[in-house]
Parts: sequence; structure tokens; C-alpha cells
Amino acid sequence: MKVSFDSGSVEDTWAIARRLAGALKPGDVICLEGDLGAGKTTFTQALASSLGVNGRVTSPTFCIVQEHEGNGRLLVHMDLYRLQSEDDVLAIGWEDYLERGAILAVEWPERAGELVPLSAIHISFLHTGEEKRRITIDNAPEKIV
Repeated sequence: MKVSFDSGSVEDTWAIARRLAGALKPGDVICLEGDLGAGKTTFTQALASSLGVNGRVTSPTFCIVQEHEGNGRLLVHMDLYRLQSEDDVLAIGWEDYLERGAILAVEWPERAGELVPLSAIHISFLHTGEEKRRITIDNAPEKIV
């Protein structure tokens, strides 16, 4: 199922992420796609907050992986931009995180290639104005529609 939302503010983006957070289950993979500054990290911050994560959530561009615990759930935020192959993605613990039931929020998911499960939720962020975004969720859980 594919669904799109228009976001005119950070608050709108947070509301969309909260809707998704309520439908997530252990082992879900969320592929975040969009240009630099499109809202991927803002969305992940809202997702983390909705999952009960306390503390700051920032882009993992330089550290590649950040783990966030909240309400007995593990959210793993990955930025695969600097990785070159599926082997690199495996080396940072991809399979281990999934086996542990982590929810993966992945920027630059194409670097993971065939490791991305068919069940992955794909979220694209498109600038439609200075503060406006079109957020499209493909393979969306029914609960958020």
C-alpha cells in the first residue's frame, strides 16, 4: 500500500512519523530516501521520540550507526552513504540487528542492495516548497492509512 502526506512544517512531519511508529513491529526496516535536507533525520527524530527514546537523535553520517533504546525497543539509525557494498553493510551488524528485533531506519538504503527485505517500508521525501515536503510511504502498514 502506498500513501502520501503533505508536510508544511516540522510538526506535520512529526505527526506523520508518530502515525508510523504506532504501526511498527520488531525487525521492521524503514528505507529513508530523499535529497540532503529533505527531512530524513527530522522524521527519524520523531520516530525515535514516539518509540520512547530519550535523548538526542542526530544524523549518523560520520559514525554510520546509532542505537537508540526506548520502551524496550531498539531503534537503529543507519547512514550507509560511505559504504560501498553489501559486505560493508553486513560488517556493521545488519543481520545481528534484525535478529535482535531492532527497527532499522536506513538512509541510503540502496547501498544495502539485496539485504533490504521485500517487506521494507520505503519513505521518500520530496521538497515541494521552501518548508513543504511530500512524504510518500510505500509498503505502508495498514494502520497508518
